[in-house]
Amino acid sequence: MNSRVTNAITFRAGAFKRRIAWVFGLQFVVLVIVCAMGIFNVAPWEAVIVLILITTVLACLATQHEWGPIRSLARLIDGWSDDQPDPEAFQPQRLPRRTDADVALLARGLHGFATRIAGYNQRERNFTRDASHELRSPLTVIKMSVDMLADEAGLSDFGARSVRRIHRASRELEMLVEALLVLARDADKPADKERFVVNDVLRRELQAARELLAGRPIELLLEQPASFALEGSPQVFSVLCWQLLRNACQQAERGSVVVRVEPGVVSVSNRPDPNDVGCTASPPGSADRHGFELAIARQISDRFGWPLELQTRLDRENVARIHFPDPLPVESANTAPSPP
Repeated sequence: MNSRVTNAITFRAGAFKRRIAWVFGLQFVVLVIVCAMGIFNVAPWEAVIVLILITTVLACLATQHEWGPIRSLARLIDGWSDDQPDPEAFQPQRLPRRTDADVALLARGLHGFATRIAGYNQRERNFTRDASHELRSPLTVIKMSVDMLADEAGLSDFGARSVRRIHRASRELEMLVEALLVLARDADKPADKERFVVNDVLRRELQAARELLAGRPIELLLEQPASFALEGSPQVFSVLCWQLLRNACQQAERGSVVVRVEPGVVSVSNRPDPNDVGCTASPPGSADRHGFELAIARQISDRFGWPLELQTRLDRENVARIHFPDPLPVESANTAPSPP
């Protein structure tokens, strides 16, 4: 596309500078002649002043005319809409032939950038609208089949363990899909923005996590010295907390995972079993196992402005702490948020 545009229209480099130089050069010559006429009494000083003003106005109008292509590009950029992108508005072929080559190069770069942005937006819509359904449908079938297998009479112990592993893996895959969809969507346009109580969402997530941890020597605890609400997407908050819970459970071989709610802060920590014998140093590959879950959690926290703080203590306790800059009282969750 760019090569065809370049071959179709040839813009001269430095044309803008040359025309501006001509404008100010002619203005200087006229001013010198007019001033000379006033000095040698060829024309009255009133006429000299009027001629100087007229010359200055004409020079300003000529400069504004030469600045027209840049002003047009600025208006196009100011009117750019992500919902209805029009990359062809920046097509260099629409510029006048007398446009400077630097302005044409700027328009060509904006055209390529706008084309890529429009492609990104289209792929985002396709992924969040079409691919999300295609990913969720097989997961729904797997979950229903696992539930029916779990109710099957005469299932062996090995079969029951396999069903639990499949159920756990399907739940983790479901939350991974939700996390990827959250990151793929535009953060400025949350689909389900509302006011919700943080403690209620955490209780639901811990209940689901307890079902998946059945048979493992890990206890999930919820400490609630405070409670608060947020205005945003409860799905995004749920996905973020799930990633931190999953990471804490992977780091802890046994013991407890504690979720603590403080004013404007939610922390997730894995507390080792005090009955474990051994040194306080973290065994290789366990306590410092910060993997894919924390990477997703950090991306979500950065995207939605919820700072994530990670801390490792001497007693092998790893703490992930989320700060919420704008917590709301619990009572506000019962009222509808004010329209923007």
